[in-house]
Amino acid sequence: MQMVLGWVSYASFFLVFATIFSIITLGLNLQWGFTGLFNVGVAGFVAIGAYTSALLTAPKAADRWAGLGWPVAVGMIAATLVTGLAGLLVGATVLRLRRDYLAITTFGIAVAIQTVANNATPLTGGPFGVQFIPKPMQVWLGTGLPWTLAYLALALALLGLVYVGLEKLVDSPWVRVLRAIREDEETASSVGKRAFLFRLQSFVIGSMLMGLGGALYAHFVGFIAPEDFLAILTFQLWAMLIVGGAGNNRGAIAGAFLVWGFWTASGGVMRGWVPQAEQARAAALQVVLIGVLIAAMLVLRPRGLFGNFRERVLGRETNSFD
Repeated sequence: MQMVLGWVSYASFFLVFATIFSIITLGLNLQWGFTGLFNVGVAGFVAIGAYTSALLTAPKAADRWAGLGWPVAVGMIAATLVTGLAGLLVGATVLRLRRDYLAITTFGIAVAIQTVANNATPLTGGPFGVQFIPKPMQVWLGTGLPWTLAYLALALALLGLVYVGLEKLVDSPWVRVLRAIREDEETASSVGKRAFLFRLQSFVIGSMLMGLGGALYAHFVGFIAPEDFLAILTFQLWAMLIVGGAGNNRGAIAGAFLVWGFWTASGGVMRGWVPQAEQARAAALQVVLIGVLIAAMLVLRPRGLFGNFRERVLGRETNSFD
């Protein structure tokens, strides 16, 4: 019985992280899969959401300015809105850039955000991070398996809401404009569509989902630090989208679960087989394995597991604005 409870506890822990990553990957899918925005600064927007909710809901600390003790729900909403505002400011500045230039710029912004979090000690706690982030429902359920299952239910409910909302957008003229802009911006502009405005809207909504995922992460773990939002996080999320298939929301979710499972399993194998003295090098090998997985997917299934399934099966046109 104890072994069964242990497996259930581990599985629920795994599923919470996979669900959080799914929400973030859906935001990235909206930006890249539907609009073609090469955002390599995902970790920065996740960090904004995580720190916003953490600082608003955590108790007052003597060594920090923030710590307002607000309800967790308010913190998550605020995190989503603040990250959307950050996406608006960043997007209005950089979205006129194309492909590689946009990637370089967003990557630099993410590094800048992580650097600020690491050095703004009076606000963020610096390298020591933010501790004692409140966990919703913990007062009633404690810290064990019941709480983890309840948080998993919350995360799945939010994922369901996000998925349904995005699926409704997929069938809307708004997303058809995004796809047309992705394929041929000049043609879309020639029929009166303001490409920059549509790209900015997509960037902001995608950033909001990343912020929501960051807030969910912060309140699940209960502690965040700048090292949680390094470039490797962006790499993992892009791997999830590539494996699942850009341009399809089901693919984004499936990719998040599969890649996170692959990452977790490979980490377990490394810890079991590699000597303790070589664990640091073995951790780097995980990144290599994910790279091999991406390369294999690009060769065997360039569109990913579910990439553009809706367009290929239903034969829908992507250049219709009606």
